[in-house]
This record gives sequence, structure tokens and C-alpha cells, in this order.
Amino acid sequence: MVTGASYADAMDSVDYVNTFITVAPDSAADAGSAPPAKESPTVAERMHAMIVDAPYVHTSGDVIFTVWADRRDIPEAERPASRAEFFAKGQACLRSSDLGKRYGWGVHSDAEGRVAIYGIDSPEYAAFATGTSPIDGTEVTVRPAMRSKR
Repeated sequence: MVTGASYADAMDSVDYVNTFITVAPDSAADAGSAPPAKESPTVAERMHAMIVDAPYVHTSGDVIFTVWADRRDIPEAERPASRAEFFAKGQACLRSSDLGKRYGWGVHSDAEGRVAIYGIDSPEYAAFATGTSPIDGTEVTVRPAMRSKR
């Protein structure tokens, strides 16, 4: 268990609210592109599909956990307990995802922490990157994805 914090606190550590994660400063991407399909889907491929298929439905925590659980074939009945165990340890957030490091996607988290992605070449990305939501004009915090190289 997380010392000095609740399960909800641990999950909140990967979830952002009213935030836009820009493409990493060292990314070579000049457009949002889908991760290439592999025989065994990669983490980035699974994340991309989950977010594109249901924008503003899942939180970052939902995406991170579901991809992890799917890759391990964890049955649905075991997922609530597995999720609690998974988030009891520190987990990387979507700032470390290859979506923003390699594939040119910015990640927007709305007021409820639900996520959608926007290609670096889109007008929505440009607006979010200035700190203003093109959806409703509200202010968003802008954070870069983590660099690939130190």
C-alpha cells in the first residue's frame, strides 16, 4: 500500500485535470501518427486505440491500468483488486508515453480528468499549446511530455 496516502491519492498521481501534455521537446514528430500495428500490440498502440476510440471517456489512470491489465490477460472479475495493487506502487503518467515522445500526440485532460489526443499538426493542438482550450475557451495548464533522452 501507499504509505501516508490512500488508493485514490495514488491513482490521482497519474491523472491530470484541465491540462494539456505537449509533444516532447526532443520528439522528431511533425504530425500525429498512429503507432505501427504489430502482431502483439505495443503499449503505445493500445493506448492510442483506447483514447481515439473513446475520447473524453477514460482518465489517464483508466488508460494506463487497462493497457497493463490487457497485456497480462487479467480477467475482468479480478481487475478491481488488481487495479488497487497496481496503483499501490508509483506509476508513470501519460507524460512518459510514446504517444507524446515518438508519435506526435498531445494529451488533453478535461475538468473531470478524462483524456483525448490531438496531433501536433492540428489546430486544436496549437490552441491547447497556448494554454487555452479550443473546446470551451477555458485556461489549461501546459506540460511537456518527457524527453526521450536525458
